[in-house]
Amino acid sequence: MPRQKIEKPKNQEIKTKSEKKPVFYQAVGRKKESTARVRLYVDDDVKLNDQILKKGEMYVNAKPVQKYFIGTYYEKLYLQPLETTGNLGRFGVSAKVSGGGLKGQLGAIILGISRALEEVDKEKYRPILKKHGLLTRDPREKERRKAGFAQKARAKKQSPKR
Repeated sequence: MPRQKIEKPKNQEIKTKSEKKPVFYQAVGRKKESTARVRLYVDDDVKLNDQILKKGEMYVNAKPVQKYFIGTYYEKLYLQPLETTGNLGRFGVSAKVSGGGLKGQLGAIILGISRALEEVDKEKYRPILKKHGLLTRDPREKERRKAGFAQKARAKKQSPKR
């Protein structure tokens, strides 16, 4: 059986989608059981999950940060890395957080933002962030439960009274 020659169309241009990819700096922050993947977007009006992220806005798990962390106490903390470096309205911030409680997640986001800012300009921001203790990973983790003890790590079993 003879081989058939397949003709290729000549001078046919392949059109691709030329969407501009958003420019961002990315970092991971952790605290206790929480992990946060943080992105700092340089561009204005970046589309994320059917939402438009503008400069100066912050989203955590596709929610505005004010709805995720309610209260002024939390607001001071998650804005701390941006305020200390003078970048409050310069970036759009998105974070995906999993595990742990609210305070652990907040600590993970703060560390993630600080590490991402360090990527932006290491020589300029690292000394400022280091001075304020924002680049230090808190090493404390949950202690494992030991066999022969009660339900917690150090709790002793109740002894029967005689």
